[in-house]
Amino acid sequence: MLYLKNATYIDPCTFKFVKTNIKVESGIDKNIHFVSEIPDGEKFIDCSGLYVTKSFVVGHHHAYSALATGMPPPKKNPANFYEILEYVWWNLDKKLDKETIRASAYATAISCAIKGATFAVDHHASPFAIEDSLDIIAEAFNIVGVSHLLCYEISDRDGADIAQKGLDETEKYLKNHQGLVGLHASFTVENQTMKKAAELVNKYNSGVHIHVAEDKYDQLYTKQKYNKTVVQRLNDFGFLDSNKSILAHCIHIDDNEIEILNKSNTYIVQNPESNLNNNVGFFNRKFLNTDKILLGTDGMNSDMIRSAQFAYFTGKPVDNPNLSTIYKQLRNNHNYLKNNNFAGDGQNNLIIFDYQHLTDFNENNFLGHFFYSIRPSMIKYVISNGNLIMENGIIKTIDYKNISEFIKKQADRLWKML
Repeated sequence: MLYLKNATYIDPCTFKFVKTNIKVESGIDKNIHFVSEIPDGEKFIDCSGLYVTKSFVVGHHHAYSALATGMPPPKKNPANFYEILEYVWWNLDKKLDKETIRASAYATAISCAIKGATFAVDHHASPFAIEDSLDIIAEAFNIVGVSHLLCYEISDRDGADIAQKGLDETEKYLKNHQGLVGLHASFTVENQTMKKAAELVNKYNSGVHIHVAEDKYDQLYTKQKYNKTVVQRLNDFGFLDSNKSILAHCIHIDDNEIEILNKSNTYIVQNPESNLNNNVGFFNRKFLNTDKILLGTDGMNSDMIRSAQFAYFTGKPVDNPNLSTIYKQLRNNHNYLKNNNFAGDGQNNLIIFDYQHLTDFNENNFLGHFFYSIRPSMIKYVISNGNLIMENGIIKTIDYKNISEFIKKQADRLWKML
């Protein structure tokens, strides 16, 4: 049991400020309680002058890309989105093995913890090291203390045999873990693989996690080969019937696709910083059901504060969202997990931050401070499932020195292979 003494708690939904002591239960999906006194001998954190609120969920992540930071540039400068995939990400994921996957998972989980994210929805790819890859990622996340919802990115881009291995890994994992059925994108998944993936979704009462119309290429290819749009194709396979399904990006969708999505049970996840980096366009939420829009990072980082701020500022010239719309989108990630009974995002997942503001800070202007002034560097403590996992930038659950040396060694090895 952990107590937070003299805390100022900010309700993540109403923004109400409450000065109180907090009892934090330990365990998966446990609660917090406001208490007047802390029993003698109990472990506590002195939160005088600090603020406490719900931690974050990364709605779409790519742990496999974690070792890319600082890697050598591709031999050819990509001229378009397809070449970014071909020369950068598909080149990297083909080189991954069990140890680089493990290092990537540790690096991602550590980054999440430092940035205040205690849960990540991840989309993994390692076409020549598929077997046991999801278990390796899960183990590293569990050791650091970050909860997760994983999937393998099934694709035909490396051949039917590898696509089948992705299906097999997915089924093996879903037998014993909460997870999703991952697909890369419409333009790299053939009908036979789509059908098999849909069967897995139904068999394990799961959902699909797939990139949708991130770039115009996805739509052009799908229309040319299948004579339908990407969303129509997914709908025809039944993926949009599941309220566990997540469609990442959805930038280049038409009015008919928007209508299909609004009538469906599926969720959409925006990744604004990645969209800027890949120069694929801007997300437009104007005619979409905002209750079903999530927020992610697409592997760019694990910083959900930054992702929310990017979503707001990049949205201004597109659909001009207000602050509350984007903050709701950030917190929709929790609703997605709760509504689908996924474990690991209970009320006992918290961040404690030190915000030295020069103007008044209260429930009426919380959003203004959040979007314009609050930064992840202000987070001093992170509590995951009731356990302290980060204190002043130090991960408490691992031997950071040894793990960081392991990550660097594997990154160097990976870069040499590239």
